[in-house]
Amino acid sequence: MIDYTQKIREIAARLLKEGTVDMVIGFRKGTVPMMNEPCFIRKPEEADRLVWDSHCGINLANYLYDRKEKIGVVAKGCDSRNIVTHIVENKIKREQVHVIGVPCTGMADKRRIGALSEKDGEIREVSEKEGRITVKGDSFTKTFEKKEVLQDNCTTCLHRNPVIHDEMIAEPVEEQTGIDPFEDVKRIEALSPEEKRAYFQGLVADCIRCYACRNACPLCYCPTCFVDESRPQWVGKSIDPTDTMTFHFLRAYHCAGRCTDCGACERACPVGIRVRQFTKKLNKDCVELFDWEAGLTLDERPPLDTYRPQDPNDFIK
Repeated sequence: MIDYTQKIREIAARLLKEGTVDMVIGFRKGTVPMMNEPCFIRKPEEADRLVWDSHCGINLANYLYDRKEKIGVVAKGCDSRNIVTHIVENKIKREQVHVIGVPCTGMADKRRIGALSEKDGEIREVSEKEGRITVKGDSFTKTFEKKEVLQDNCTTCLHRNPVIHDEMIAEPVEEQTGIDPFEDVKRIEALSPEEKRAYFQGLVADCIRCYACRNACPLCYCPTCFVDESRPQWVGKSIDPTDTMTFHFLRAYHCAGRCTDCGACERACPVGIRVRQFTKKLNKDCVELFDWEAGLTLDERPPLDTYRPQDPNDFIK
């Protein structure tokens, strides 16, 4: 996958030179290892700044909505699904976006790699080759199989290839099969009500209410978030356990039927909370109740913002 860099640079330079787009959004090397950053280029000669490897986990769809320019955007599978959602929800027009599709075999989990290397010292350099990721420090070198250090959402991803694109930088990769993406959700569903309460209380116990999960999420684009409303005030701003739980549950419900499980929320969390445990349950419900996965089609709206006579109504007594 690291070989994609040159192709992305060539496409970006061509699109800008021809005037097909006004700007290309991709990635550049971060200032610290395993933390590539969003990169906005407007001139063909800036294309050499763009890179691609297994540390491009940020969802670039987060930088598209409500823009007026014609934009080229580098998009892996989950990014493309969020682009579809933005188009369906009228946050950007399809003709404004030139999707540079990137077949993806998963993003590396910087925390997992860090935990496996923490006894050796600080990681200074990271490289990738033939399905292996090598990290180097002042006095150590360690190599990991990429599949052993993937982000959790990437291990169960069923849509690795972009669902929409204007051009692809490589042939599609083989999609994963024989995987139950909701295995962890089913384990929680099997718990008693008391055990579920204890589980979720423990899950968010370390939350500092920094809202990094909300800010990283491409679905959280409300002009005023419910946590910032004061008239009425829906939820307190403190780290009181009830307020904290209310924030996470309400944010998850706002993403119901729209979440692509891109993992941006978990990647951004500074204390490592498994935020996806809230949204994955709702993803499972949407599959089972409405036969719906977010961001796969431009022709339908999410099930919870439209009405169909055949919708399940067993809950009505």
